[in-house]
Amino acid sequence: MTAMDISYRYAGGLDDQQIRALARLPDVYGIRALKLDEAAKLIAIEYDATRLDAARVAALVRGCGVAAQPA
Repeated sequence: MTAMDISYRYAGGLDDQQIRALARLPDVYGIRALKLDEAAKLIAIEYDATRLDAARVAALVRGCGVAAQPA
Protein backbone atom coordinates (compact mmCIF):
# COMPACT_ATOMS: atom_id res chain seq x y z
CA MET A 1 0.00 0.00 0.00
CA THR A 2 1.15 3.50 -0.84
CA ALA A 3 -0.76 6.12 1.17
CA MET A 4 -1.20 9.44 -0.60
CA ASP A 5 -2.91 12.67 0.43
CA ILE A 6 -4.64 15.08 -1.89
CA SER A 7 -6.58 18.24 -1.08
CA TYR A 8 -9.24 20.07 -3.04
CA ARG A 9 -10.61 23.58 -2.67
CA TYR A 10 -14.21 24.30 -3.55
CA ALA A 11 -16.17 27.51 -3.98
CA GLY A 12 -19.49 28.28 -2.36
CA GLY A 13 -21.17 26.12 0.20
CA LEU A 14 -21.99 22.44 0.12
CA ASP A 15 -25.58 21.29 0.36
CA ASP A 16 -26.75 18.29 2.37
CA GLN A 17 -26.76 15.98 -0.65
CA GLN A 18 -23.13 16.83 -1.50
CA ILE A 19 -22.03 16.33 2.12
CA ARG A 20 -23.77 12.94 2.29
CA ALA A 21 -22.14 11.89 -0.99
CA LEU A 22 -18.70 12.95 0.26
CA ALA A 23 -19.29 11.10 3.53
CA ARG A 24 -19.73 7.88 1.53
CA LEU A 25 -16.37 8.24 -0.29
CA PRO A 26 -14.45 6.26 2.37
CA ASP A 27 -16.65 3.30 1.37
CA VAL A 28 -14.89 3.30 -2.02
CA TYR A 29 -12.13 0.69 -2.19
CA GLY A 30 -8.84 2.60 -1.97
CA ILE A 31 -10.15 5.70 -0.17
CA ARG A 32 -8.76 5.55 3.35
CA ALA A 33 -10.03 8.77 4.92
CA LEU A 34 -11.73 12.07 4.15
CA LYS A 35 -11.69 15.30 6.13
CA LEU A 36 -14.00 18.16 5.28
CA ASP A 37 -13.13 21.66 6.49
CA GLU A 38 -16.10 23.82 5.58
CA ALA A 39 -14.57 26.97 7.09
CA ALA A 40 -11.50 26.68 4.84
CA LYS A 41 -13.55 25.19 1.96
CA LEU A 42 -11.13 22.28 1.80
CA ILE A 43 -11.56 18.55 1.25
CA ALA A 44 -8.57 16.39 2.25
CA ILE A 45 -8.52 12.79 1.07
CA GLU A 46 -6.11 10.00 1.94
CA TYR A 47 -6.06 7.21 -0.62
CA ASP A 48 -4.12 4.09 -1.56
CA ALA A 49 -2.14 4.89 -4.71
CA THR A 50 -1.84 1.19 -5.55
CA ARG A 51 -5.64 1.15 -5.97
CA LEU A 52 -6.49 4.65 -7.24
CA ASP A 53 -4.74 7.55 -8.93
CA ALA A 54 -5.27 11.29 -8.45
CA ALA A 55 -7.44 11.54 -11.57
CA ARG A 56 -9.81 8.85 -10.28
CA VAL A 57 -10.03 10.53 -6.86
CA ALA A 58 -10.87 13.84 -8.57
CA ALA A 59 -13.56 12.08 -10.61
CA LEU A 60 -15.05 10.65 -7.42
CA VAL A 61 -15.22 14.13 -5.88
CA ARG A 62 -16.86 15.51 -9.03
CA GLY A 63 -19.29 12.57 -8.89
CA CYS A 64 -20.43 13.91 -5.52
CA GLY A 65 -21.52 17.08 -7.31
CA VAL A 66 -18.63 19.16 -5.99
CA ALA A 67 -16.73 21.43 -8.38
CA ALA A 68 -13.32 21.33 -6.74
CA GLN A 69 -9.77 22.17 -7.79
CA PRO A 70 -6.57 20.65 -6.38
CA ALA A 71 -5.29 22.80 -3.53
